[in-house]
Amino acid sequence: MAVINTIRAIGHRVVNAVWRIGVAARFFFLTLVYSGNSFRRFHLIVKELFSTGVMSLIIIIVAGLFVGMVLGLQGYETLKRYGSESALGVMVALGLVRELGPVMAALLFASRAGSAMTAEIGLMKATEQISAMEMMAVNPIARIVAPRFWAGVISMPLLAAMFSAVGIFGGYLVGVVNIGVDEGSFWSQMQAAVDFRQDIMNGVIKSLVFGTVVTLIALFEGFDAPPTAEGVSGATTRTVVTSSLAILMLDFVLTAIMFRGA
Repeated sequence: MAVINTIRAIGHRVVNAVWRIGVAARFFFLTLVYSGNSFRRFHLIVKELFSTGVMSLIIIIVAGLFVGMVLGLQGYETLKRYGSESALGVMVALGLVRELGPVMAALLFASRAGSAMTAEIGLMKATEQISAMEMMAVNPIARIVAPRFWAGVISMPLLAAMFSAVGIFGGYLVGVVNIGVDEGSFWSQMQAAVDFRQDIMNGVIKSLVFGTVVTLIALFEGFDAPPTAEGVSGATTRTVVTSSLAILMLDFVLTAIMFRGA
C-alpha cells in the first residue's frame, strides 16, 4: 500500500509539473500576443523600466565593483606564478564579459526585481485588483504583464553591461592602482584579446535569454499565486529559486553551444 501511495504521489507531482509548464507556455504566448498594446502605450514600459532597471542599479554597481576587485586580486596571484601579470586585464575582462557579468547580474536581477514583480502581482491578485480589471473589460495581461515583461527583457542586457564595465574598473583599481600592474599592458592586451562577436555579443545573447526567462518566471508565479499571504510568499520564494536554477542551467547550455560554434 505504501508503494502504491508513493507511486501515486510521484505521478501527481509529474502531472502537476507538466500542467504548469503548459500553462506557463500559454501565458508566454498570450504575453507576446498582447505586447502590441504595451508598445502603443510605451510610457507603461518606461515606468516599469524605472522599477526593474534603474532601481536595481545600486546593487548591480556595488556587486560588480567588488566582483571585479576580487577577480583582479585572485587573478594577479594566479598569473604571478607563471610570470603573466600583464595578462590580468584579459582575464578580468573575459571572465566578466563571457560569464560573470550576465550570470551574476541575472541572479541579482532575479533576487531584487523578479521577487518584487512576483510579490506585486500576487498582492494585486490577493486584493482582487486583477478581477476588477477583468470586470471593467481591461485585459490584465496587456495592462500588467506585458509592460513588465518587456521592461525586464530590455533592462537585463543593460544591467549586465553595467556589471561588466564596473567589474573591469574594479579589476583596474586592484591590479593597476593598488598592486602596480603596468597600465598600458592592462588595457592594450584587453583590447587585443576581447573579440566583439565571440565575447561581447555572446554575453549580450546570454543576458537577453536570462532576462526573458527570469521575467517570465516572476510574472507567471505572481499571476498564478494563490490569493493569500502564504500563497504570495511561496510564489516569491519559488521565483528566486526557480530563476536561479534556470540561469545556471541555461548558462551551461548556452556556453556549450557558443563554444561549439566558435
